[in-house]
Amino acid sequence: MASTKEYLDYILDQLSELDDISSRAMMGEYVLYYRGKVFGGIYDDRFLVKPTKSALALMPDADMELPYEGAKEMILVDDVDDREFLYKLIDGMWKELPENKKKKKP
Repeated sequence: MASTKEYLDYILDQLSELDDISSRAMMGEYVLYYRGKVFGGIYDDRFLVKPTKSALALMPDADMELPYEGAKEMILVDDVDDREFLYKLIDGMWKELPENKKKKKP
């Protein structure tokens, strides 16, 4: 099942307190970026984030789920209605996220 644009729009609205949030459609799902780094995505209308130390500390009892078959587990964010929590979560994760790999030019 692909994710809906409506769910993406809701999550982006909830994250609107953060500067430089963007998304990219990818095979019916959406990859989410904060200040140019991938932090999570929308998969089957679920908001999943990378399991960084700060994210795991904020959500120690959160479910770990696969975004798609063959992928690494990610943290399911259940509390998508709490903007303050989401701000703290994503902003705290940013410094722990790896830099995006640069594409090599042919």
